[in-house]
Amino acid sequence: MLRALTGALRLPRPWRPLQTRSCASDGAAGDPEIQVRALAGPDQGITEILMNRPSARNALGNVLVSELLEALARLREDQQVRVLLFRSGVKGVFCAGADLKEREQMSEAEVGIFVQRLRGLMNEIAAFPAPTIAAMDGFALGGGLELALACDLRVAASSAVMGLIETTRGLLPGAGVALAKELIFTGRRLSGAQAQALGLVNHTVPQNEEGNAAYHQARALAQEILPQAPIAVRLGKVAIDRGMDVDIASGMAIEGICYAQNIPTQDRLEGMAAFREKRPPRFVGK
Repeated sequence: MLRALTGALRLPRPWRPLQTRSCASDGAAGDPEIQVRALAGPDQGITEILMNRPSARNALGNVLVSELLEALARLREDQQVRVLLFRSGVKGVFCAGADLKEREQMSEAEVGIFVQRLRGLMNEIAAFPAPTIAAMDGFALGGGLELALACDLRVAASSAVMGLIETTRGLLPGAGVALAKELIFTGRRLSGAQAQALGLVNHTVPQNEEGNAAYHQARALAQEILPQAPIAVRLGKVAIDRGMDVDIASGMAIEGICYAQNIPTQDRLEGMAAFREKRPPRFVGK
């Protein structure tokens, strides 16, 4: 067990610089459906994935899923990404769920393949090495809520509406694992405040006139993460995610392995020196 865990819990690979760009899948027609932006200045270390498919309310179709998977594959290799933030460029909506109009045109075999890809997308988000935050400034339904639930942290505007509504369409939620059965069985929709009361979101904020209050709160939350030691944050995420579904002894073993990997880092020594010298630490992610 310990040998297998040790092999699985590795320090992140050396970073590759991220080029700020839009993503488009090979052969995709029209404008890209997401934009990836690495913020600068005091927000350096925060990277945003902006979903922008207004014609379909950011519904998860083949192109959007492909672009998200492509972006995640690039970003997970970049050690300069300390926080990854998912947001919408479409006012009033985060993500409306799966693209049912597109799915109507698929054969049964194609539907099966697409659902597997959608599940793979949720797994990639959940397994992303840096902390992830979903900024929900509007509707997050079905697969859209599942995408948010795959993130580590969620911020919702008070006007946001969310729910796993697949059963109201004769479907089944395909990727969510963290929601109460009651919401799946009933297809009930929740406001941002109700979602926070149930623990589905970390923060709820009143919506503003621009319709981006959740984004601003999510960005403020990301700014709180930025000063922390990035390797320790990533290893902490590993320890929590891997330790949640195992027995206490295995969970402690995972924590010990993560701690051991943090010991030789420059950032740990910097943190100790900063404490001794009574100054803010300057972490570099090494």
